Amino acid sequence: MLATEALDPTDRLLAERACERLIIEFVHKLDLGDPGEVAELFVDDGVWEWAEGDRRIQGRDALRSYFAGRPADRLSRRMCTNILVTLTSETTATATTYFTTYCVDGYANGFVPPRIPTQVGHYEDTFLKVNDLWLLRSRSLFLAFAGPTESLEPATKP
Repeated sequence: MLATEALDPTDRLLAERACERLIIEFVHKLDLGDPGEVAELFVDDGVWEWAEGDRRIQGRDALRSYFAGRPADRLSRRMCTNILVTLTSETTATATTYFTTYCVDGYANGFVPPRIPTQVGHYEDTFLKVNDLWLLRSRSLFLAFAGPTESLEPATKP
């Protein structure tokens, strides 16, 4: 019998939902909150990395600095779907989430005419339950489609 098979169905659902909420909180903090707060969703030595390239950030302080360093005039919206959480033990889980990111720099206010997505890909996450709280242990980003972040032209006054 697998360790997760012994879990009460309610406990399993609560754990899966807690991990799903972390996934959603991550993008909410980036798009609508304080990006530096993303670090609080990770364990102390948590890791954020891009599967291709050399972008690997480890530890809460480094994560806070990295995400807080995003341009203040960036407008972004991430759409997440197909969230599949798998419990691997009573205190560990994994997830795969598809995402699409719309993003521009140079945003001042108002709405921006529609754009094609800047990124389309998926996240692969690992989670750890610490003192009854589920946290991200690692998040890896895999891109299927990507382009540069567009910079908006400054608004001209009539």
